[in-house]
Amino acid sequence: FQAEDGIRDVERSRGLGDVYKRQLYLFSIFGSLFIFSSISANAVEIEYWQYEYGARVEAIDKLIANFQSANPDITIKHTYFPYADYRKKVAIAVAAGDGPDLVQLYYGWLNDYRDTGLIQPLPKDVFSHDDIESNFFKMVSAMKVDGDYWGLPTAVRSLALFYNNDLLKEAGLSGPPETLDDMVNYAKKLTKRDGSGNLIQEGMAFDGGIGQTHHFFREVLVRHFGGKPFSDDGQKVTYNDAAGAKALKYLTDFEKTHKTTQNGFMNRGQDAFAAGKVGLYIDGSFRISKFKKAEGLNFSISELPGHNGTRYNFSSFWANALSSKAEGAKKDAAAKFLKYLTSDEAMQIWLDTVGELPAKPSVALVDENKQHPLYGPFIRGLDYATATTFVSEKPQRQSIVDAYDMVVLQDVSPEDALAKVVKKEQELFDDFFGN
Repeated sequence: FQAEDGIRDVERSRGLGDVYKRQLYLFSIFGSLFIFSSISANAVEIEYWQYEYGARVEAIDKLIANFQSANPDITIKHTYFPYADYRKKVAIAVAAGDGPDLVQLYYGWLNDYRDTGLIQPLPKDVFSHDDIESNFFKMVSAMKVDGDYWGLPTAVRSLALFYNNDLLKEAGLSGPPETLDDMVNYAKKLTKRDGSGNLIQEGMAFDGGIGQTHHFFREVLVRHFGGKPFSDDGQKVTYNDAAGAKALKYLTDFEKTHKTTQNGFMNRGQDAFAAGKVGLYIDGSFRISKFKKAEGLNFSISELPGHNGTRYNFSSFWANALSSKAEGAKKDAAAKFLKYLTSDEAMQIWLDTVGELPAKPSVALVDENKQHPLYGPFIRGLDYATATTFVSEKPQRQSIVDAYDMVVLQDVSPEDALAKVVKKEQELFDDFFGN
């Protein structure tokens, strides 16, 4: 209609200038229609899935808006589910040829996702191995299997020690504990019980289950006491030794001997710390946003305590991977979005929004981030952190939970508890590598 009205207006005019104007007008109108039709013809919608966590959802929404502004022919549908349902939702949807084109997965789930055909290798023409291995932290090599990378992270994680400044001051303590022995002494001084002996304030809190305790045990305590969690080739479980027994004893003594913690106190350690009822608590940088929102909580963060002049840490990450469902134009669009998710810009936005650490040293190790009072301890911890290469993360996590419970609840010795869980874990390894 607009074109017809314009043509009538021009036809009422006279002269060569008007003829030129008429041609120019028609060119602009039909040129715009051509461009619009070209975009429509090439438009593609893809789905991105992750688990539901407020700050992570907010970060992805920001990144989607940025990406779509620069790529108007690609639309991204963002879907998220409660953590407890997430893996099941992904497995069912992809197996049915539905669901995400780009999916977020914990790096420890890699072999499970590969074995069940849920994801596909990253295209080498978009993600060259030289580029990945030159520009990312070395821990991302955990996503490389059989010569292919199966995903890449926007952010990585390490552990650090959260401490309640007010409770430390009340207990006459100044600054965080520097060593493992200091941490025990701090925990004792920070623990409170009522007249009946009931725990009302934990000196040190741990979270089993999906918490960070099993990582702290394997990659920090076992190494501090002179051992290694696994053999160099990754096929043998090796923490069933004197070092492992010392590490498990150190961990369980907080509850069994020192009485400075209690599994299930105020539901979870993170909840108790947020409520101001815990002096010391180990967790990842993703917990910062929760504690910043906790009313009246005055906390600081330090690097994990050392031992005999050494420091160890655990690193992990959630990766983004192309689902096996993504094909053709959808695969190309998903790979393009993944390229943006692993850019320097995206990593800084993720750090500022979620608190998880950039996966590239070029972003993480700038002075502003390294010296940040909250993020800094986690970033500095990446220098001496190790990412456990899991065969299957869930049952391996449960091994440490079971060993802890055997010692604390059943009075089994650390040596015997480890012998039982390592035997079971090794069977898992043998089955995987044997097949």
